[in-house]
Amino acid sequence: MKKWLPLFAACLGTLMLLIDVTIVNVALPDIATDLHAGLSSLQWVVDGYALALAALLLVLGSLADRVGAKRAYLAGLVLFALASLGCGIADTSSNLIAARILQGIGGAAMFATTLSLLHSTYTGRDRGIAFGVWGAVSGAAAGVGVVLGGVLTEALSWRWIFFVNLPIAVLAIALTASVFPASVRRADRAVDVPGMLAFATAATALTYGVIRGGEHGWSDGRAVAALILGAVAVVVFAVVESRSAAPMFPLTLLRNRDFGATLLGASGQTFAAFASTPLVSLWLQQQLQMTPLHAGLALLPIAATAFLVAGVFGRLMHDAPPKWTIGAGLVVVGIGTGLLTIVDAGSSWAALVPGFVVIGAGIGINAPALVSVGMAAVPPQQGGTAAGAVNTARQLGLALGVAVLGTVFRGVADADQPMTLPHFVAGLDAAFTVAAAVGIVFGLIAFTLFHRQRPVVESGSVKQTVVAAPRRCRSA
Repeated sequence: MKKWLPLFAACLGTLMLLIDVTIVNVALPDIATDLHAGLSSLQWVVDGYALALAALLLVLGSLADRVGAKRAYLAGLVLFALASLGCGIADTSSNLIAARILQGIGGAAMFATTLSLLHSTYTGRDRGIAFGVWGAVSGAAAGVGVVLGGVLTEALSWRWIFFVNLPIAVLAIALTASVFPASVRRADRAVDVPGMLAFATAATALTYGVIRGGEHGWSDGRAVAALILGAVAVVVFAVVESRSAAPMFPLTLLRNRDFGATLLGASGQTFAAFASTPLVSLWLQQQLQMTPLHAGLALLPIAATAFLVAGVFGRLMHDAPPKWTIGAGLVVVGIGTGLLTIVDAGSSWAALVPGFVVIGAGIGINAPALVSVGMAAVPPQQGGTAAGAVNTARQLGLALGVAVLGTVFRGVADADQPMTLPHFVAGLDAAFTVAAAVGIVFGLIAFTLFHRQRPVVESGSVKQTVVAAPRRCRSA
């Protein structure tokens, strides 16, 4: 069993960083009460982490190649542990948000290196087993997060959703230092710092602008300035990447419509399926007076159904065209989110179950194909970049989704006034409607972008169906 210790070390870090995407959701009401945090601050508690992951994942992958994946993973674990301590002892919402951003930086370093470490440690059948276990752990993280968050918040306090990371991180650091061999360092690998700064500025400014505009109005000077800055940063990012000798994200990849469709599927999935979760948690606990544990259990059907569908039908879907797995799967997610609009002022938590089950089924169809299809759509030497871009799109979809849906909720529910149940539910249903529209529209666009089968042609006396191979873009 000693040979599986590196896998255990990699899975510990992965489980920690992915759990922290969702573990905070059921603790938001307690955080709001304890730190006197408003809706915009709660949005940033979620988005600070997701934005750091999205902004730094690709560039830290390049940095890891330069300094060695083992060193980068260890540094990420140490930073993640220190930031978790900072989250746990935070006495203001601003301090908590700052610590969450640091957590996201550490998480990005870990997320960017685990697969590289496993690839260099295992070969043959063992490598396949290692990747399979890592994938299962990644898939289970969302469900574990909401339940664990509920247990810790109810039994101890919200601070323990962060303190629990400390012993796990210590174990992961000790194992990583001892069981992984030294990683190969590529000192000639360039790190695209200008691209990283432009991308981080664009993502952060746009998110801040949306949240600020929802809170203070769209004529607010800071909101307008942030949105303009975000738009300018997008243009700067495009210029920098098109001229860089070693771009963080080669823009030529976007010429491949299969890859573009995969990015739409990844960002649309997290927006449609998960961006409304903080609002749902507030409804369950503040309006329905559920405990954090019961709220976590109420959110569990999404992850449980996704895990079941992916496990039972995964082999059948392996050879299915991506327009059905990614495109149609995302449409199913959108339909499920649309079913959540049946929630009204007299609803209990059970009203969420049908929609959650459909959302989970869509994720079970959509999620397993995202990275594999994205990597297959590009040249092999750009496979790592493609995988990182898909994971970046997921986190960016979540961050922007939380910002947009929080703004929609605020506008309909009038969150600045004393909140009544009918007002809260009206805002919640509006957020569900927007999330459902994003899922369905993004899914339909992805469906049409993926290659279709070419017409049946005759070859001698045998009919053959020619399937279009993914286009290969020129290497940047």
